[in-house]
Amino acid sequence: MTDQHSELADLLVDWLPRQRWFAGKGRAGGQPRVVQDVQLSSGRNTDTSTSTSTAASTSPAAVLRLLVIEVEFDDGGPADYYQVPVVIRPDSPFGHDTFLIGESSIGLVYDGLRDTDGNAALLAYLRRGASREGLTATTVETLDEGELPPRSIGAEQSNTSIVYGEAYILKVFRRLWPGMNPDLEITRVLARAGSEHVARPVAWLSGQLSGVPTTFAFMQDFLRTGAEGWLLALASVRDLYAEGDLHADEVGGDFAAEAERLGAATAQVHRHLAAALPTRPADPAALAALADYLHRRLDDALAALTELAPFEATLRAAYDEVRTARHLGPFQRIHGDLHLGQVLRVESGWVLFDFEGEPARPVPDRTQLESPLRDVAGMLRSFDYAAQSMLLERPDEPALAYRALEWADHNRDAFCRGYGAESGRDPRDDHALLRALELDKAVYEVLYETRHRPGWISIPMRSIERLTSEPEGRGAAAPALEGSDHA
Repeated sequence: MTDQHSELADLLVDWLPRQRWFAGKGRAGGQPRVVQDVQLSSGRNTDTSTSTSTAASTSPAAVLRLLVIEVEFDDGGPADYYQVPVVIRPDSPFGHDTFLIGESSIGLVYDGLRDTDGNAALLAYLRRGASREGLTATTVETLDEGELPPRSIGAEQSNTSIVYGEAYILKVFRRLWPGMNPDLEITRVLARAGSEHVARPVAWLSGQLSGVPTTFAFMQDFLRTGAEGWLLALASVRDLYAEGDLHADEVGGDFAAEAERLGAATAQVHRHLAAALPTRPADPAALAALADYLHRRLDDALAALTELAPFEATLRAAYDEVRTARHLGPFQRIHGDLHLGQVLRVESGWVLFDFEGEPARPVPDRTQLESPLRDVAGMLRSFDYAAQSMLLERPDEPALAYRALEWADHNRDAFCRGYGAESGRDPRDDHALLRALELDKAVYEVLYETRHRPGWISIPMRSIERLTSEPEGRGAAAPALEGSDHA
């Protein structure tokens, strides 16, 4: 590592752990090292489009460099890898202080994904289909050469996305895993199958990590008229809470019809994936392997959190029921982290996105064949989470807790009806497996909230208490939660 790289790595020692997408929170050590440094631009009108695009307005000497950072820890576990695009400039433009990483001998170093010049240079690289030092841009078609002002979104999520005008959205994967990212893989498969439930893929950025071709970023059409499912659900919950004497199906903002359509859309996506990609029978061996996997996930959670200890016996019993569970459909590729923050309502219906699975899982785990009920469980949890999260804002109104459960039950039932009507089988008929997957997701979310939003940990803990205390047969339909990074 050069002296310059050592200097940049030193700047990241304090900056990296403060980022929500940094997965090493709680692990001692965490020493970053620059293992790749690719310069994507070199200033005004250099390496940029010759059109009138925003890229042509890049400030003098504002240089975009894409750094790949290796972070090793004292526990001897595997290192983590992150990409940190940085803009290095001699000046300090107004407003840039909010995303300054630090000052170095080569200039001021900024988070390149929050810097307009950096975002414009990244678009220019994609437009050219450029390739430099193993970092290659691939486009499905010629990208729009018009003026596309960039704006960053998702700074508080597991990845960072950049919207260009009203044309495209580019998701940059902050944490890198060797191999093609499932989001790119699955979206391309669904687009080729003619699915109306995904946004069209248009470009991607790929490189090498540990000698393996790896996805760095992925661009799709931007669905500017889309409304996020999470926000629509919150509006419905808010309408219910504002009515003192009406039930969930009586308020003007009833969400159940949309939940039912979303269930049908999810089933259609699963059908397309099962037709286009490998499947395997849900035989006793597959169910036993799934049960073993759930136990291993619980082992890891118990080692990190003593709060889960009182529920261990019930959780393990629920996981053991999976070994003899009934599962008529095959195991297949799925979304892997489905919740209301991963869906958009557009004029034609529901669109699903972010097919990369749980960000904390290694890519090889996320590409395993799984039960489609994992996606169903995630969405069931999400309905409860929408209702329960709003209770945190109103701690002095305990009577609303019943209304929250009523709203969640009402919409969870509608989702399952829609899914069952499209797939031919109501997911609640497989109650033992669905309950186990809900509990597994809840355990995952306890860990997530502990690391990222400690003030929200009561939601998943209450969910686990409910799911483990309710009678068998009720469990699969019981209120659950969603604790991912969309809220």
